[in-house]
Amino acid sequence: MNLGLQDKPALVFASSAGIGRGVAQELAREGARVMLCSRSEDKLKAAQESIAVETGNRPEIFVGDVGHSGVVERAVAATVEKFGGLWALFNNAGGPPAGSFDQFDDAIWQGAFELTLLSYVRAIRAALPHLRAGGGGRIVNNTSASTRQAIDKLLLSNTFRLGVVGLTKTLARELGPDKILVNVVSPGRIDTDRVAQLDALWAEKQGITIAEQRARSAEKIPLGAYGDPAEFGRVVAFLCSESNSYVTGQNLLIDGGMVEAY
Repeated sequence: MNLGLQDKPALVFASSAGIGRGVAQELAREGARVMLCSRSEDKLKAAQESIAVETGNRPEIFVGDVGHSGVVERAVAATVEKFGGLWALFNNAGGPPAGSFDQFDDAIWQGAFELTLLSYVRAIRAALPHLRAGGGGRIVNNTSASTRQAIDKLLLSNTFRLGVVGLTKTLARELGPDKILVNVVSPGRIDTDRVAQLDALWAEKQGITIAEQRARSAEKIPLGAYGDPAEFGRVVAFLCSESNSYVTGQNLLIDGGMVEAY
């Protein structure tokens, strides 16, 4: 299938590694003009080179921390300046600290809000004039399987990622007349550094090895294994494409069947 992404400008946040990199790679493979954004210039350059080798399509890079005010706006502006417009926005950010309720003061709550929810709001606000000017586009907001089934020790993520779902459902209705489709993707156990950190945390709590923790997690997935970021990226590439012309306002689990809740 030709997804219709050839030369479409796309901005992918938190894309030097993990899920964001997987999304950027698959968009580049489909011919999109991709802007990578992350706070580590070294990691961005490494991702830029590896994606270019893998796909034959070299992305551009923008260095910045999405948790800081003004960064996402400058990233959008840089994308539009480089590519002449914007078609697809993939909102993504590192997860907030793990822990339980008694561990978090107001400063930690505020930081998690800024990172996990407000950065998405800021990016969408900055992107909308350009999406509208181009006659439409796609917004995909990354969250977590916790939007369907709460995850122990991830209180901050459980809270704010549901806010992203509410934002997405509302914007899908508001922006439909502008031909802008807005969706959520909720990853399960995708094989990333973030998931490795959580596996280490849970392994320590249970007094088992990380390998044992990983095996236990894999047993709960009907497909029997963690997902690869590229597998995740291919789903997002479809949602960002012209081939997706009628899916909006949805929260799509990409979890190998792990979540049991409806």
